[in-house]
Amino acid sequence: MLDGLYPPLQAADLGADWPHMDCSRFVQTPGVRWHVQIAGSGPVLLLLHGAGASTHTWRDVLPALSADFIVVCPDLPGHALSHIAPGFRPGLREMAAALDELLSALNLQPQVVVGHSAGGAVAAQWVLDHHSRAPADSPTLIGLNPAWLPIPGMASWMFPVAAKVLALNPLSALWIARHGKRPEVVKKLVDETGSRLDAQGVDYYARLIRQPSHVRGVLAMMAAWDMESLGRRMPGLSGPVFMHLGGRDTTVPTSWSGRTYAVVAQARGITAPELGHLAHEEAPAVVAEQIRSWALASINQTVR
Repeated sequence: MLDGLYPPLQAADLGADWPHMDCSRFVQTPGVRWHVQIAGSGPVLLLLHGAGASTHTWRDVLPALSADFIVVCPDLPGHALSHIAPGFRPGLREMAAALDELLSALNLQPQVVVGHSAGGAVAAQWVLDHHSRAPADSPTLIGLNPAWLPIPGMASWMFPVAAKVLALNPLSALWIARHGKRPEVVKKLVDETGSRLDAQGVDYYARLIRQPSHVRGVLAMMAAWDMESLGRRMPGLSGPVFMHLGGRDTTVPTSWSGRTYAVVAQARGITAPELGHLAHEEAPAVVAEQIRSWALASINQTVR
């Protein structure tokens, strides 16, 4: 009965101008009906968005990278147009396993995996679960303001509990979606990331947060995640690891994400002082060029 309150999101619900729908396809795997956008040619590069976002977050990055790579951008399970089946648990391990099934169905194996925020956690989990036995073939991992380590302090246990409480209430997502219809609410949420987006960028997030099924998927993911387990495994990464951090990020501040340097010996990166959590939307050309530089350097090194 509750599923009737959350009908699956359709492409038409997002508007005819939703970015790059001409590159979209839908792929069914056990537990997930994926929406994925694919463009370009060359080595395979996978882009994973963060919690609450969708493929739209890569709207300017995808064309910039598609000249050098086959760029693969899925909506994460439960987000936007990627629908999860009843009973699918969107935990980190489950998402990584589902992602591997998607890549197998597409017959594509990424040489580079880029994850933003929570998408960085899915990317790291996928590399650890599906490439740790063959270090020589481990893809390059790039995190954009990545959530790779547990939240420090009291928030480490308060945040998951709060997410679980919201996810357990069947009406929470409906209330949030209704609340999100107020333009000032969405603008405030975006501004609180430390990033400044134009009106079009804010509007894409507004369209998403108005959709109860999308909000429900985000809450379910947040409630199911175990960041402690991922944090313990991060030192086991064997391939190249890079980070692009925003100095103005207030969602995953550098005081949190920067601790990765002490945990992952080979991690390297840069900090852009003027950018926030959504750096790839604020300065897509700059971030795309940095991704390209790291990716091609790693691939060329592997070929040698």
